[in-house]
Amino acid sequence: MDFVADQLFDGKKFRTLNIVDNYSRKCMDIYADQGIKGDQVVEVLESIRIKKGIVPKKIRVDNGSEFISKALDKWAYDQHVILDFSRPGKPTDNAYIESFNGSFRDECLNTNWFLSIADAKEKIALWREEYNSFRPHSSLDGLTPNEFIETLNLTPDSLVLTG
Repeated sequence: MDFVADQLFDGKKFRTLNIVDNYSRKCMDIYADQGIKGDQVVEVLESIRIKKGIVPKKIRVDNGSEFISKALDKWAYDQHVILDFSRPGKPTDNAYIESFNGSFRDECLNTNWFLSIADAKEKIALWREEYNSFRPHSSLDGLTPNEFIETLNLTPDSLVLTG
């Protein structure tokens, strides 16, 4: 998991919480809001758990305040999830999410004009669907993340979120 910051047309800032499975390259969720706290991170993870039946074994995160929050720590403990913290100042410890964030910025954030948070959420959701379903990945032998998961007959418990 990691955050990316951007702004609306009027200069108001917003952030996205990006959650990616390193193995399948599937973007599990991109949550956008003007301020994202640890409780909201937990809500997003809990939504993935309930809607998709996915509970990761390990999640790689940086040392941001949202990721060292008591709320996330408790959720991880309750779900038996290891929070794997990268070394401070070492984004290369989490290279997959950094690469994803670069693609997300280049292909979505830099190419769209966001009129509101609702507009940003809609455009980001469309980009995420394209990323997972239509965009081939060289690291997956030209398959999309969704095709890769189908090809390997992966089950939700075999996915490990380490973004």
